[in-house]
Amino acid sequence: MEDWNVGLEMLSDVALCRLAEMLDNSSCGWRQLAEAVTEQPQFCYSEKELTSCSLQVLSARGSPGRYMLALLTDRHCSLAFLLQCLKKIENHEAVNFLTTSVMVPVEITVQPQGVQIPEGSCVMLSCRAVGPLGLNYQWFKREEELPGGNTAELILSSVGPAQEGHYICRVNAGEKCVFSKWAHVRLVRSAGSDVMFPSSASGLCITHQPRSQMLSEGDTLCLECSAQANPPPQFQWYHNKQPLAKANSCFLKIPCVTTADRGTYSCRVFNLYHELLSDHVQVEIGPGSCTDASWRTDEEDTPSYTPPRQMGDFYATDKVALLMGNMNYLHHRQLRAPMADVYELTNLLRQLDFKVVSLLDLNWHEMHRAVTEFLLLLGRGVYGLLYYAGHGYENYGNSFMVPIDAPASYTSEHCLWVQDVLQRMQERQTGLNVFLLDMCRKRNLNDDIIQQPGPLKVTANIVFGYATCVDAEAFEVNKDDLSNGIFISFLKKRLMEKEKVTVMLDRVAEDMGRCELTRGRQALELRSNLSERRALTDRIQAIDCPVMASTRNLQWSIAHVLPESRVLQFDCGVKVQLGFAAEFSNIMIIYTRILEKPKDITSCSAQLSDFTEGPEIDLKRTNQESLRDAGSLLLSMDDRLPQEQPRLYTRLCALQRLKRELSFTVCLHYQYTNLDEEVLERQTVTVGKPLVSKLNLHEQRPLHASPSSSSDLHTLPDSSSFAEDLRVEPAALTSSGRRMLQSVQSTVRSLIEATVPTVNLKTCRLHSFEERQSAAVRITIGRTVKHTVLRPYNAPMCFDEWKHFSLQQLRQIQREDVFGVQQSSLMVVELIMSDPDATTPILTWRDTIKLQEILKKSSLSHQFNLRLRQKKVCKLDADLAFTYGSMGYRYSHQIRHVGRTVENLVGKTLFPRCPPNEEQEDQL
Repeated sequence: MEDWNVGLEMLSDVALCRLAEMLDNSSCGWRQLAEAVTEQPQFCYSEKELTSCSLQVLSARGSPGRYMLALLTDRHCSLAFLLQCLKKIENHEAVNFLTTSVMVPVEITVQPQGVQIPEGSCVMLSCRAVGPLGLNYQWFKREEELPGGNTAELILSSVGPAQEGHYICRVNAGEKCVFSKWAHVRLVRSAGSDVMFPSSASGLCITHQPRSQMLSEGDTLCLECSAQANPPPQFQWYHNKQPLAKANSCFLKIPCVTTADRGTYSCRVFNLYHELLSDHVQVEIGPGSCTDASWRTDEEDTPSYTPPRQMGDFYATDKVALLMGNMNYLHHRQLRAPMADVYELTNLLRQLDFKVVSLLDLNWHEMHRAVTEFLLLLGRGVYGLLYYAGHGYENYGNSFMVPIDAPASYTSEHCLWVQDVLQRMQERQTGLNVFLLDMCRKRNLNDDIIQQPGPLKVTANIVFGYATCVDAEAFEVNKDDLSNGIFISFLKKRLMEKEKVTVMLDRVAEDMGRCELTRGRQALELRSNLSERRALTDRIQAIDCPVMASTRNLQWSIAHVLPESRVLQFDCGVKVQLGFAAEFSNIMIIYTRILEKPKDITSCSAQLSDFTEGPEIDLKRTNQESLRDAGSLLLSMDDRLPQEQPRLYTRLCALQRLKRELSFTVCLHYQYTNLDEEVLERQTVTVGKPLVSKLNLHEQRPLHASPSSSSDLHTLPDSSSFAEDLRVEPAALTSSGRRMLQSVQSTVRSLIEATVPTVNLKTCRLHSFEERQSAAVRITIGRTVKHTVLRPYNAPMCFDEWKHFSLQQLRQIQREDVFGVQQSSLMVVELIMSDPDATTPILTWRDTIKLQEILKKSSLSHQFNLRLRQKKVCKLDADLAFTYGSMGYRYSHQIRHVGRTVENLVGKTLFPRCPPNEEQEDQL
């Protein structure tokens, strides 16, 4: 059901009932929908019709929402217009239901298989499909509809000549239907004939055994085990006698193997009646590296299941962006636009699920080190984007980015060479390389050196977007302190479009050409060899090695950990809150707030001083009462912090130059009643190395060398349960993976302590429930327990509650084992039932998930199947995330809020609108 222009009559009864439930509410329900549809005259309803709609609540099974949908159906409302109106009234649940559960095609995943059986045997033909809710099955023998054949399985008992023939299954959702392949049922009348199975007593036969292989690191492992059976066979692969997760098809495919993947493999083949084990095969993994030969098209690969993709079946294994803006030059004209440009682009790329590192005002060494760290985040299939705003030039086709410490007569040796960065990105075997260069391209007469780049690989995945053409300047509009440059002013309007990157940039160029301000002065130039329809909006489908993916997440997260918010207790009885916020990856805001003060103190303020040497701090702008006065022009636009109590703000820039842990003094100035003299108390605070300072970009290291660490990751203590999958021998990784692991070894422990599990409990569907009962959900990590509000029966039950686990709680569970098992690696979710006649709530059903699974993906949507004695009785939908910088307790612009979508994101803000929890623990 891919066509959005079809009418509502195409929806099944099940889908209409679900949609009606979502419209039977007062905030974004059928009344608001009735107002929204009036933008088209044919859907203007009379007062009488709306009254009839509202009176449906008086009927036992009446639904105003269903009645409204019927009115829209009668007037030929299309699904596209309904979806538009649902978005307008902000009924996100209904929008999500239509786009993910209804408007999906019907696709058969399990085809019925032809069989040869002895006369009198029993046959089961199976047909499985996925698609919208309310799928219906109907079996046919040739053109004849089979009575009772309306389930996914067709069982034929005591098969005789009358049942012999061709069978087919029709799967439909409303009027949309697809047919399966034909399955031929044939009788075998003698033992000497063409028998499919060895005997009638054995209905399962392996027809193709897996074979031993010898591979190199980075190759793709493909194993096949084919079988014929009735009922159709199922598969489960094993590695060293341990079952492999999600390896339940006849093909096993493991991309980018390491030595951790070597060992013995086997496959268990089974159905309802029989079970066989395949041959045990040995897989050897020798040393090597990922090569171009391992990139093959889908036609060349061994067939295997791959998830659906977007934009011509393309996806990214990850998305990483480095954004650099240079403004405050030492020997050249200072710029104004890069700060606002980097800010805008960061916000947009985060909405597209990019891991963004945003840095302002870098010198030569810091720019090179930032690029090196950026390259560590890249890998096979990753989309890499580099944006630069600042001074630059181009000589003989080579582009150069100018750092803030470049001398007055700079040459290429003082700058960062763009083509060299491209060559190093290609070595990472990325899926897409995008360069957006917002700089001048005038020739530098001081530089007569012709750089000769090495040979570039033919990857057909490179896109250059220049803000201006060759030998021309790029302009910024001096309108106010936060004006964008010309390039970003037009780019930000198109960046979110689901189009091929080159098509999107072409449209930006057309927009610039139509503008009077830029015509004849600045024109975007696009250079590309991109041969595939890859877009920045492509979804992420992680097919990389789990170790590599986890390491990439950790490496990025290192640069985005904020200090923990804390409360300082002074001897005079005053309590001061110390909070932190990130403006960019290398700029942090510290604010102080008075929480409590004794009644005999008339006035007090907490001011910061004596900062560690390194970061740039304008002493005239410290301890200001507003963010704007502190120099934070961007955050003052958001007004994100409530002003019920005065705060003092201090802005720290150039955190990349912090060489040791950041410490400062909190000076409390207060005055007692009837006393003229001011009293001063001091406390020294150390907050570690925040944000990008943890990467030590200031260290002098050889150019193009990867960071290293003297400590080995596999020597971390066992208490670091979240690094379990990363605790591997260095020999078990490729050279690139080894370098990436080395770069995070020294900071993994502190990073793990800074992660915060976050759970958004959404809807719960109960299979057996009494209307007078109530329910709550309890979440346990180690010995820390959180629970929702006890809610009365509703179908479905909507909890819509966020639960965060603080840093102290997370450190606690890393040290503890409960009931003899490692509960520290599990999140336990339980349903608690309450009956009016019972004195205490009753713990009923439960499910678990490994925290490592959440950590590897950063965030995911998960469905808990709560069970009682292996019987599934309840389904609970939840969003799970590991947030770096304690989302919910303070702010960090790199935290991805799992509940935010492109539609509901607040424009021009880098901060999730999730206020700090005043009370961090639930009372049981």
